[in-house]
Amino acid sequence: MYANITELIEQAKKVGSVAEVAIQTEIEVTGRSREDIIELMERNLQTMKDSIASGLKGKKSLTGLTGGDALKLDNYIKSGKSISGAGIMTAVRNALAVNEVNAQMGLICATPTAGSAGTLPGVLMLAIDKLGLTHEEQLNFLFTAAAFGLGIANNATIAGAEGGCQAEVGSASAMASAALVTAAGGSPEQAEQAICLVLQNMLGLVCDPVAGLVEVPCVHRNALGSSQALVSADMALAGISTIFNADEVVSVMYKVGKNLPAIYRETADGGLAQTPTGRAVMEKIYGGK
Repeated sequence: MYANITELIEQAKKVGSVAEVAIQTEIEVTGRSREDIIELMERNLQTMKDSIASGLKGKKSLTGLTGGDALKLDNYIKSGKSISGAGIMTAVRNALAVNEVNAQMGLICATPTAGSAGTLPGVLMLAIDKLGLTHEEQLNFLFTAAAFGLGIANNATIAGAEGGCQAEVGSASAMASAALVTAAGGSPEQAEQAICLVLQNMLGLVCDPVAGLVEVPCVHRNALGSSQALVSADMALAGISTIFNADEVVSVMYKVGKNLPAIYRETADGGLAQTPTGRAVMEKIYGGK
C-alpha cells in the first residue's frame, strides 16, 4: 500500500510498473487473487467499450437535455473538417458517448465517478488505436490510471459535492493523462508531471449541474477533460514539466475544493444552474418545486 503519488512511483521502480503496484495493492487490500482482480478489470474494460458503442447510437436522455452529440461529432470527424484533428476529437467523441449513456441511466464504469466516467475511456480507446495497445496493455492502462487515482483520492477527494468538478473531471483527466504517458513509454516521473499539468489547469472548476442532474454541463466537461488529458500527456512526453510534484498539486486541489462555496459543489444553487436558462430547465423538470 502507498500513501501518496511519491510513494507510488518509488514502489513502481521496485516492482517494475505502476500497474503492478495497483494489482499488488488490490491483493493486499481486498484479499482477492490476482486472477480475480484481472477478471474484474476485464469487466470494466468491456463496459467502457460497450458504453461508447451505445452512446454513438444517438439516443436522448429521459429529460431530453443530452444525447446525440457523440453521434454528431462522429459524423463531423468523418467529414475530415476537424480543426483540432481526428485524434483529439475521437477522444472527445468517446467521452461524450459514455456520459450520454450515463445520462440515459445506462451501464457505465465509474472512473473515478459516474459524473466523470467518460474522460478516461475516451482517452483509452484513442490510445488503443493510436498506440496499438494489446489487450494486456489495455488492462495495464486501467491499472495504471487506478493507481494514480488512488493516490489522488487518498490525499484529496474525487467527489464534486466535496471538491467541485475539479475533483471529478479534473481527477479523471489526470488519471487518464498519466496512464497515457505510461502507455506511450514515458517514465513514472513524466506521468506524475502529466498529473501536475492537468490539475494546475483545472483548479477551481466548479460543480454546477443544471437541475441537479449529471447532464449539463457535465457531459461536455468530460469531453474537454479528455482533450486536457491528451494535451498534458504530449507536453509531459515532450519533456515539459512544472515546478511542482503531484502530491503538492493534489493537496492544493483539495484545499481549493474545501474553500469553494457550497453553491459551487453539486448543489445546483450557483453557476450555470442558476442562470435564467438553468432555472427554467429546473422548473420545467420539477414543476417549480
